[in-house]
Amino acid sequence: MQRIFITGTAGFIGYHLAELLLDHGHAVHGFDGITPYYDVQLKRRRHQQLLQKPNFSATEAMLEDFDKLRSAVAEFRPDVIVHLAAQAGVRYSLEEPRAYVEANIVGTFNILEIARECPLQHLLIASTSSVYGANTDMPFGETDKADTQLSIYAATKKATESMAHSYAHLFSIPTTMFRFFTVYGPWGRPDLALFRFVDAILDDRPIDVYNNGDMERDFTFVGDLVRAIQLLIPVVPPSPDGDRTKMPDGDSLSPAAPFRIVNIGNSAPVKLLDFIDEIEACLGKKAVRNYLPMQPGDVQATWADAGLLEALTGYRPQTGIREGVADFVDWFRDYYQK
Repeated sequence: MQRIFITGTAGFIGYHLAELLLDHGHAVHGFDGITPYYDVQLKRRRHQQLLQKPNFSATEAMLEDFDKLRSAVAEFRPDVIVHLAAQAGVRYSLEEPRAYVEANIVGTFNILEIARECPLQHLLIASTSSVYGANTDMPFGETDKADTQLSIYAATKKATESMAHSYAHLFSIPTTMFRFFTVYGPWGRPDLALFRFVDAILDDRPIDVYNNGDMERDFTFVGDLVRAIQLLIPVVPPSPDGDRTKMPDGDSLSPAAPFRIVNIGNSAPVKLLDFIDEIEACLGKKAVRNYLPMQPGDVQATWADAGLLEALTGYRPQTGIREGVADFVDWFRDYYQK
C-alpha cells in the first residue's frame, strides 16, 4: 500500500483516479477547492462517493493557499503526489485568464515548493495536449518542439512543465508530466463537448459545432487514462547520474533532471462529425446542429503518439468511442434522470 496525495479529487479525472487507487488498496488523501467553475453539487457528489470507501480522506481548500496545502501534505505524509487540480477549459480562458494564472501557475508552484520539502518517491503532474498548439506534424510526440501555444490555458500548462523541470533539476525531485488528450466518460465535466451535446440533444436544443465540424480529436476514455496514470506511478524517472541503460527508444527523459513527459491518448483521432453521429446513434435522436467558425484559441486536430506510454508500462488506451459514449450516456441518464 502506498500513501498517495491527489489534488483535484472532486474533479472529473481526480475522482476516477482516486477511486481506482482506493480499489487497489492504497490510502488516498484528496485536496480540492470545490470552485464554482461548474456545478459544485456534481463535485460534492464525487467526493461523497469517495468518502464511502475506506482509506480516503480529503481537505477542502484552494491550491493557492500554501499554508493549508502544506499542512495537509505534512499531516498525510505521502509517498507520491499526483497533481491534477487546475483551471481547465480553452474557451473559459478567454474570459477569465487570471483564474488560469492563479490556479495553474501559482497552484503548481505551491506543489513544487512542498515537493522539495518532503521525501517523495515520485511527483506526477497533469499537462495537456493543448501545449502542442500550432504544431501540425502528427501524431504529436513528447520530444516534439512545443512553443506555439494558442490559448492562455495551454500557455499556463506549458509554464508548469518548465517550472517542474527546473525543480526536478535543482532539487532532484523525480517528476513525470502527462499530457492528456480530450478525456471523456462518466462523471464528466459539464463544459466538455460530450456532456454539452448529450444534454442539448435530450432537451431539444441545438448543439454548437465549431469550424463547421472540420475537427478531429484523440478522444481518450477516462478509465483508460487513470489506468495509465496508475501504471506510471512506479515508473520513476532516474536521475542523470543513475542507470539509464534501459530507457526506451524515443524517451523524453531529460538529460539534466529526473524528469519525463508522457502522452496519454487513445492514438486514434476521431472526426468531430463522426463523434456526433455516435452520440445520436446512442441516444436514438438526431441533433440540431449549429455550425460555427473556429473558436479563438482552439486547434483543428489532436493525435497522440502513445508509444512511450506503452514502452514504459506495457499499456495503451483502447476504449473506442462507441463503448465510451455509451458508458457516459448510461451515467448521464441515471444521474440526471433523463
